[in-house]
Amino acid sequence: MVFLELLLAALLGTLAGVVTGLTPGIHINLVSVLIVTAAPLLGQYFSLVSLCAFIISMSVTHSFLDTIPSVFLGAPDAATALGVLPGHRYLLRGWGLMAVKLSLVGSLVGAVLSVLLFPLFTLLVTLTYPFFKAVIGWLLLAIVLFMILRDRLKAWSAFVFLLAGALGVLVLNLPGLQNPLFPLLSGLFGVATLFVSLQETTSLPPQQESPELNVRPGVTVQALSAGQIAGFLTAMLPGLGPASAAVLSLQVFRNLGDHGYMILQGSLSTVNFVLSLAALLVLDKARNGSVIAIQQLLASVTLAHIMLFLAITLTATGAATLLTLWFGKVFCRLVSVVNYRALVTGIILFIVILTPILSSWTGVLILITSTAVGLIPAIVKVARVHAMGCLLLPVILYFLG
Repeated sequence: MVFLELLLAALLGTLAGVVTGLTPGIHINLVSVLIVTAAPLLGQYFSLVSLCAFIISMSVTHSFLDTIPSVFLGAPDAATALGVLPGHRYLLRGWGLMAVKLSLVGSLVGAVLSVLLFPLFTLLVTLTYPFFKAVIGWLLLAIVLFMILRDRLKAWSAFVFLLAGALGVLVLNLPGLQNPLFPLLSGLFGVATLFVSLQETTSLPPQQESPELNVRPGVTVQALSAGQIAGFLTAMLPGLGPASAAVLSLQVFRNLGDHGYMILQGSLSTVNFVLSLAALLVLDKARNGSVIAIQQLLASVTLAHIMLFLAITLTATGAATLLTLWFGKVFCRLVSVVNYRALVTGIILFIVILTPILSSWTGVLILITSTAVGLIPAIVKVARVHAMGCLLLPVILYFLG
């Protein structure tokens, strides 16, 4: 009976993850908060562990499917922001489904690897957490300086980083603003990319429904390693999100190309979630909204709980893999028959309409401002990664403040 209840909870969580993953702006943190709030009522029908199983299954499924709106709609969240531009390039070549499949490789293998390496990561978190906590601010600052100095247009790179960083500091500290990352990241990486694409492209080429991936094994290994490193860093360090950690790991693995980049992007959220369970077990600290919800539901998290959660993670991984392939093909066919300019215009309008609903009218102002900032890298021809200053600078100030 307990097994059937857990299975039902995991199934419902998978369905919820499909909705949150495919719908821009509906985040798993929102659903997790609702589950915690309704726990007294839901507890009459499900155990607290089953509610945790729902959250885990939803989070894992979301981390697989959220690449689809990022590639086909240009609507990013914190984990997929870096993948918007490479994903859009694939779409403009008729390889939208290839981008989804590459991301799927990262999510699938990343999830399995992080579960297999879980004992090692728990040991590493125990041994290295005090050191990293003491030096992370300076480490981040050094890496940002390295990123700027290696760029050909150093002054513009610094300007983009500081401008995006100042915007991020302002937005993330606005009192009472809901979902601040939605207008911030949608403008910097979503709407800005779509505007550039609208100026340069009039139609989409036919989308290939059975693309060959043709990824070199060395690139795959490097991308998956970068994903594990990024997941490890986010599991240990408060305030450091998956996209920011990816910027750090990319300084170690610098020759991934677009193929490797998409694999890395796919692994970010999945690995981050699994290894956040290691931080919860070892440090009793939650590193994302889903794990915070689990921590609030259970008075104490034991090793037995973690083993069960890892099993649910693998079960959800199998289901999410099949769902991602299916929905990827559905989106691939849809964009092939829709007028491209109408599609892009519709997506921009959808994000604009969704912004005041999720983030009030202040969010619209943030969306306009962040879009203007996001256009600068395309105009002056510097790497768009410098716009990640919107998340990196607040983290640096958090650790050095």
